[in-house]
Amino acid sequence: MPQRGAARRATRFASHIAESPKFMLADHDHPAPQDFGARFALGIALNLVFVAVEAFYGWRSNSLALLADAGHNLGDVGALALAWAALAAGRLHANDRHTYGWQRGSILASVVNSTFLMVLMGALAVDALQRFGTQPVVNEWSVLAVACIGIVINGGTAWLFLGNGKSDLNVRSAFAHMAADALVSLGVVISAAVVLATGWMSIDPAVTLVIAGAVVWGTWSVFRQSLHLIFDGVPVGIDLTSVRAHLLTIPGIQALHDLHVWALSTSQASLTAHLVLGKGAPSIDAILEQAERMLHDAFGITHVTLQIESEAFAATCELAAARQTACPGIATAEGRSR
Repeated sequence: MPQRGAARRATRFASHIAESPKFMLADHDHPAPQDFGARFALGIALNLVFVAVEAFYGWRSNSLALLADAGHNLGDVGALALAWAALAAGRLHANDRHTYGWQRGSILASVVNSTFLMVLMGALAVDALQRFGTQPVVNEWSVLAVACIGIVINGGTAWLFLGNGKSDLNVRSAFAHMAADALVSLGVVISAAVVLATGWMSIDPAVTLVIAGAVVWGTWSVFRQSLHLIFDGVPVGIDLTSVRAHLLTIPGIQALHDLHVWALSTSQASLTAHLVLGKGAPSIDAILEQAERMLHDAFGITHVTLQIESEAFAATCELAAARQTACPGIATAEGRSR
């Protein structure tokens, strides 16, 4: 029908902003300065060299604790690379084949990285359990020396991301990973010192189990959240019920339906919704501006697409009647669905 087509064209509006809310930790800070790219490169290079050295001497000295720490460090190298890739992905432009660019690659990399790390720690834990009751020969002086180097390397890498990096979650995450690595290396130093002082060889597999357990404990939440995001789950820190309620408090919005929130990447969320305007509603520009500002300030969502509909058009909108949506039927400002 001509009138319906005209109404469809007249009442459809979209608003997009390309910023990067840090929803993974429910924080809304600004991107890191470009000079952090060089710091990521240096941190990755230093830690790759140290992982190779630590794994070699862990094998030569027969120390599972050193091998477990090397595996942990390798996982954190992946985390550094992921954070660096997130900065790089933010500079890539979308095109006709990839309308959102390559941002989702950071989610996939997070799943692969966390899966690899948990499998590695599981294998080391099995080996550690098998070592209890045996007396393997471990060169604790090599373990002590390499772990001391680890404290310096990991502590120095953490220092690279200290200071101005506090305003960016990618950089803050890198700092937290490397500071934790320095503490793990300290634990290996302490275990080696205990073995040298007491001769109790069981401390090595015991420390291995502690390190493996700590790594799996921390990695599991990353794996679970990343898998959730791959299947277009609502990002952590965003409550869909609260988003719906906030939108319905905006003057002029009578109802809404077909509300969706998902992750474009590990650092950017997107929202789409159909907003139904009542009679006497303010100007559409004013409603869109208020909705964008509210979604940014309250939830850190800044990539927003909103479709504006009249009550008459909403009554015939197929998506309003669909049940496989976050808003089956039409959610109204009075809290009813119809």
